[in-house]
Amino acid sequence: MPLSFAQQRLWFLYRLEGPNPTYNIPIAWRLRGRLAADAMIAAVGDVVARHETLRTIFSDQDGGEPYQRVLPAEKVAVPVADIAEADLPARLAEIGAYGFRLDQEPPLRAWLFRIAPDEHVLLLLLHHIAGDEWSDVPLRRDIVAAYTARCAGLVPAFPPLSVQYADFALWQRAESGTLAAQVDGWREALAGLPDEVDLPADRPRPGEASHRGDVVDFMLPGAVARDLRHLARSTGTSMFMVVQAAVAVLLSRLGAGTDVPLGAPVAGRPDAALDDLVGFFVNTVVLRTDTSGDPSFRELLARVRETDLAAFDRQDVPFEHLVEALNPVRSLGRHPLFQTMVSYLGEADGTWHLGSLRVETERVRQHVAMFDLSFDFFETRGGVRGELEYATDRFDRSSAQTLVERLQRVLATVAADPSAVVSRIDVLAPAERARLLAVEATAPIPTGSIVDLFVAQAVASPDAVAMVAGGRAWTFAELDHWSSRLAGVLAPYAGGLVALATSRPLTVPAILGVLKAGAAYLPLDAYQPADRVAAMLDDARPAILVTSGEVDVPWSGPRLVVGAAVPEAVSFVGAPSPEDAA
Repeated sequence: MPLSFAQQRLWFLYRLEGPNPTYNIPIAWRLRGRLAADAMIAAVGDVVARHETLRTIFSDQDGGEPYQRVLPAEKVAVPVADIAEADLPARLAEIGAYGFRLDQEPPLRAWLFRIAPDEHVLLLLLHHIAGDEWSDVPLRRDIVAAYTARCAGLVPAFPPLSVQYADFALWQRAESGTLAAQVDGWREALAGLPDEVDLPADRPRPGEASHRGDVVDFMLPGAVARDLRHLARSTGTSMFMVVQAAVAVLLSRLGAGTDVPLGAPVAGRPDAALDDLVGFFVNTVVLRTDTSGDPSFRELLARVRETDLAAFDRQDVPFEHLVEALNPVRSLGRHPLFQTMVSYLGEADGTWHLGSLRVETERVRQHVAMFDLSFDFFETRGGVRGELEYATDRFDRSSAQTLVERLQRVLATVAADPSAVVSRIDVLAPAERARLLAVEATAPIPTGSIVDLFVAQAVASPDAVAMVAGGRAWTFAELDHWSSRLAGVLAPYAGGLVALATSRPLTVPAILGVLKAGAAYLPLDAYQPADRVAAMLDDARPAILVTSGEVDVPWSGPRLVVGAAVPEAVSFVGAPSPEDAA
């Protein structure tokens, strides 16, 4: 049987990275009261027998197309161990870090810990390839039914499932050809989307993400949560849209620009028959949030509502299928199309009953992060609880805590005054602002142009590293030499406009060369749609285009092609004369 599109992406990552805990879902319940341990162990086995996806292994025989193989229903091993209360959190976290061998074992493991005769913790560790956040409901319901029956000495009489997860995977692939209109809608909505947005990170993005992470917990004050709910009702929006807009404001105010793509999860269960299944159905939509023009928060909410409703109308396109269709620039260091996730979920009741047992959800701490940032909100009886999951590759805990404090400040501001314009929403605490305003310059501020300052630095430290690009370090002397050669060729265009569409390692040297020549530059991203690049060139009408051989730009005017990035081997070919440019 084939994999679903979402499963196929996780299978690819498994083949690439090997067993790791990034996509584990630990589900732990504290059971208070007299537990029939044998009945609970049997109940876990009953649930695994009911849901085929929980006893499926994944393979790609001889490196071919991956497939899922359902194993026969057998007795499930559930180790039972005594443990002290103080040792429980570390043990749960240790188990949560287990790496499933998806091609050799089913994606579910279970443990039962005995803390006292009348107190236990049941831990189910589920790999995301076989479940999602919305699987908690059928999983819990079936555990209750199975345990109740086993305690009575009966085999549970579950209502039959009309489909299994493998049926969904077949249906999804059969329907993929009918999604062309939705894909076209996404292509239009996400045209020109930035590859990534600038975030106030503590470290540059690594070449390959480690997926290590941590979490900062927070709680919205009751009055703020109440006012935000009132704002949502009065604007015809949802609480999700309100917090999404607030996150976009935060990131925009911190330097992310005015085009802020955010990811959001949707249940991905298009048929009611799927509601009874445990499985990986959740899908992801990309919500492009436009903060340009300095709107009020209320006006921004109207934009968000329009964008979100259109996006939700296209939610049938599996995210993995969308990425293949749009083919953005890929990197092992970042998530495609967006790097920040926002979710708003109704939190399941933390206390429920399993026969005579009183059950509470037990928190399991994980140290993983699928995205740079993930702002997760949970509706509770006491208000709105939040978590910021952050990638430790990029952020320190203190920085993540500061982000949370700033988001809370944004939410409090717009709750009190939805007419506040984005540029006036202050993300700084009074103490932060006071520290910034109190800073005095302790060194003379240099004067002169960028070129003057660069040349002075090149003279002062010619052998120091000026930049690293394309896996190569450039010294100040090398960068000065390369850019001066380009400036010499471009000297006839002083006072004019030079378009730049070089390979990325040459971007900074080329900009410096244009500035040395006394010209202005128009930066072009050759990875954007060709029509967009052509429109920019037609509108700006530069005197000349500077490009490199591997970059193709739709331009019929004068063109200067620069050679390789190694300064000693650079050659300039096809340099036109000013008369030709005219």
